Amino acid sequence: MPEQQKISIITASFRSELTIQDTLESVNIQSYPHIDHIIIDGASKDGTLALVSAHGKRVTYVTSEPDEGIYDAYNKGLAIADGEVIGFLNSDDYYATPYVIEHVMRVFEDQSIDAVYADLVYVDMNNINKIVRHWRSKPYRKGDFARGFTPAHPTLFLRRSVYDRTGVFNLELRLASDYEFMLRAFHTQGVNSVYLPEVLVRMRTGGATGGTFPSIKKQNLEILMALDSQGVRVFKPVFFGRKILNRLLQRLSAPFVRIPRS
Repeated sequence: MPEQQKISIITASFRSELTIQDTLESVNIQSYPHIDHIIIDGASKDGTLALVSAHGKRVTYVTSEPDEGIYDAYNKGLAIADGEVIGFLNSDDYYATPYVIEHVMRVFEDQSIDAVYADLVYVDMNNINKIVRHWRSKPYRKGDFARGFTPAHPTLFLRRSVYDRTGVFNLELRLASDYEFMLRAFHTQGVNSVYLPEVLVRMRTGGATGGTFPSIKKQNLEILMALDSQGVRVFKPVFFGRKILNRLLQRLSAPFVRIPRS
């Protein structure tokens, strides 16, 4: 039996006292033993850090200081993380079952695999038992980014070596740096990935874009900038038409999602 690898889970937080306990407890109950949970907080003045202290049973590192936003926090976490595999779990998200990390790390027993990703569900901010979107992914094929596809970043786990050769998050992009990073990793670097057809993460609605037209417009402009930076040419009406259709299908399929406990 191969020796079990360590995984580092990075959580970026800021004024997260209403949600971070769910995040922490979803990591606490993971069946996989070798987890380092890293908290990068943006100088919260509410009860976030008290909750981390009280409930972060698998937290190995905490820092709280001003930052330049979530992607700056991600980069700080990457500088600390020393697991063979790295994942991100934001402070308003939580793992769907106690077996998420076990399932992911089972795939990484194959040393040729660079990346694992899966599905996620969006839940209502005020009623986490209500699923409002189901982001169903698929196995990656070269050229998928030009066709409007992207993995769900909260479900993405990568080997440390991927960051060593791909780099970190671009702080010039405020809303789509995770997209730009995945574009570099999958399209430009060609990571060897595996898609797990199961829901790994529950994600509360809201977030940085907030669903407002100006923020969505800015995010899409950054996506186009990212595509252009990596030499990916798209026909905009078809590209965004596919994204809109995919989001509609995610909402229509939400009532039918079933998440097993094992």
